[in-house]
Amino acid sequence: MAQTAALSGLRKTNLREQALLALRRAISTGELAPGTHLVETDLSERLGISRGTLREAMRQLQQEGIVSAGPRGRLSVRTLDAQEVIDLFAVRAALEALAAQTLSTADDNDAALDRLRESVQTMADLTGVDLEQRIEADLAFHLELVRVTGNASLLHSWQSLEGAIRMSFMWAGHDKAAGNMRVDRHRAIVDAIADGDPEAARACVVEHMREAVANLVQ
Repeated sequence: MAQTAALSGLRKTNLREQALLALRRAISTGELAPGTHLVETDLSERLGISRGTLREAMRQLQQEGIVSAGPRGRLSVRTLDAQEVIDLFAVRAALEALAAQTLSTADDNDAALDRLRESVQTMADLTGVDLEQRIEADLAFHLELVRVTGNASLLHSWQSLEGAIRMSFMWAGHDKAAGNMRVDRHRAIVDAIADGDPEAARACVVEHMREAVANLVQ
């Protein structure tokens, strides 16, 4: 079955959110490759929306780190280099290690562990399907890891990296990205948290990120 292009006409409801989803999908699937200049007239016509609505969506993508501004403010799909990916995953490791440590010492973390196990099961259920869905499930797990700590500053910090994380998968290519979606690697983090040893939980996350970045930049 032929894949439907992400950049096609939208329904006339909640257009900004639909435009955001369509643009994110076009970028994550490579329909809009890293470095592609984003021309308002072209994109607004393809999506069937006004240029004003498109600009709102593009501003959001800039905030997410998916789109960047070049000379004279010209927007393009963000590109990364190897050092940026390494730096990104170092920051991820620090944030998510803190989340794992926090959860491992929480007085009542049963509900948080249940939610993380549900996220891991979703990843398992998607094994073998298209990579886009698996990437979304992977991101959902890591987002849940920081969300269930209840630390709003930690959550905000992680969310500010989400666009760059998406772009790191595009930069590396689908084959390398797929190597980071293994269910056992994520289940190990949950098990480490459940054991109640904060240092072991921290170390598990740090090793997870070390393996992930090594796979992406190899």
